[in-house]
Amino acid sequence: MKPKLIILSDLWGRQKAHWLPHYTRLLSDKYTLTFYDCCELGGIDLSHDQEESLHRQFIEGGIERAVIKLLKLETQPLRILAFSIGGTIAWKFGLRGGRIERLTCVSSTRLRKETEKPLGNIHLYFGEEDPYRPQQEWFQQMKIPFTLLPHQSHDMYEGAGFAEWLTSKMR
Repeated sequence: MKPKLIILSDLWGRQKAHWLPHYTRLLSDKYTLTFYDCCELGGIDLSHDQEESLHRQFIEGGIERAVIKLLKLETQPLRILAFSIGGTIAWKFGLRGGRIERLTCVSSTRLRKETEKPLGNIHLYFGEEDPYRPQQEWFQQMKIPFTLLPHQSHDMYEGAGFAEWLTSKMR
């Protein structure tokens, strides 16, 4: 039986997840995949689908609602691949008692505000040109392995080449 891997979307949820098939195609041989739309988990109103509005909704309760819902849905130890806001949700899921076996976060810039880390094997990936990525001091303080990709920005995960590279590290 294949191990389970959950994938947590970015800020846009399923609505703009044109990048998701790059990952599911590459990972479905090794894992049983479950995709969660973070907008659905967090009860985000998509009628105003501008980035600022979505971001504000997540900050003003959506992250918390998503964590609570995920804690109810997933009770077994998990492998998680999370993108952007999904990484923050996964992180807080782990801090609130969700059992994380392995957490891979990509472009999860809000983690820079965290002062505690969840248990489990964690690895973070950021584009060097993402202005909101955590600074070197944060990584040192948290003692978390990370990869900083040169010449890459926040949305680096949308490309098929990055998906191939990242998933080869997860196999």
